Amino acid sequence: MKRAVTAIVLLLAGLVALIAAGNLGIGPVVITREGEQKMILLLGEVRTVTSPGATLRVPFLETVQKFERRWLYLNTEALPIQTKDGEQLVVDNYVIWRIDDPLEFRRAFPGDIATATASAEERIDRIVRDDVREVIGRHTLTDVLMGERQALMTEITEKTRSVLARFGIGLAEVRINRTELPQAAQESVYARMKTERERLARKNRAEGEERARRIRAEADREARVILANARRDAEIARGQGDAEATRIYAEAYGADAEFYAFMRTLEAYRKTIGEKTTLVLSPRSEFFRFLQSSRPSAPRE
Repeated sequence: MKRAVTAIVLLLAGLVALIAAGNLGIGPVVITREGEQKMILLLGEVRTVTSPGATLRVPFLETVQKFERRWLYLNTEALPIQTKDGEQLVVDNYVIWRIDDPLEFRRAFPGDIATATASAEERIDRIVRDDVREVIGRHTLTDVLMGERQALMTEITEKTRSVLARFGIGLAEVRINRTELPQAAQESVYARMKTERERLARKNRAEGEERARRIRAEADREARVILANARRDAEIARGQGDAEATRIYAEAYGADAEFYAFMRTLEAYRKTIGEKTTLVLSPRSEFFRFLQSSRPSAPRE
């Protein structure tokens, strides 16, 4: 029993030692963590590429080379680019990449992992710069800054991805950090923008004034039509009123001519004689006929 326990303990200790040695990169066990991949080389030739977990190797005969599996970030320096319409831009972009195929990556970039990674970043930077310059050069300043920015980034990413795949490199995306005008060109662009806005403002003001003139002319025409119609209706109503008044006067005169004459004379008095009115008339004037008579007329039979 003691021998069995001792054997189990020794076996476990051996496994722990093997795992520890694998973590240190020595011994027959190769431990591959998440976010990395390892290449086992037999006398300089690739035997296998490991996945996360434990893999066996032949000590002293086989060596291990580790590669990153995580996505890596590469930020490039700003570079001047000329757009289709002749504008100069300063573009600063970044790249998200990783090693997809360690075999192709090792063939393309020999040496230790640090040297290979540095060479890969130089190659990525050069390819991305060429693609960014070529794609942006086929579009205008407005497209780059506003209209088609997302489409441009997608085009650059796809174009660069297809090139880098030959080197065992996977590309997530190419993004522009900054898009600016050179300092010397900013004032010229701002001046052109100001001139264009002033031109549009003058055009809008002229169109507004033209519309205002048309509206005022239409309003004046409608006002004249309305006034003419109102005057016509007033004249019609006035004529109808005069006709009705004439008819009433005629009926009143026909009913009692003397009383009608008396009422019309009183109305003439009211309109003619005021508090400070002075009239110089002959005593025999017809105007004072009713004032001179103090005796009422005999009633009609």
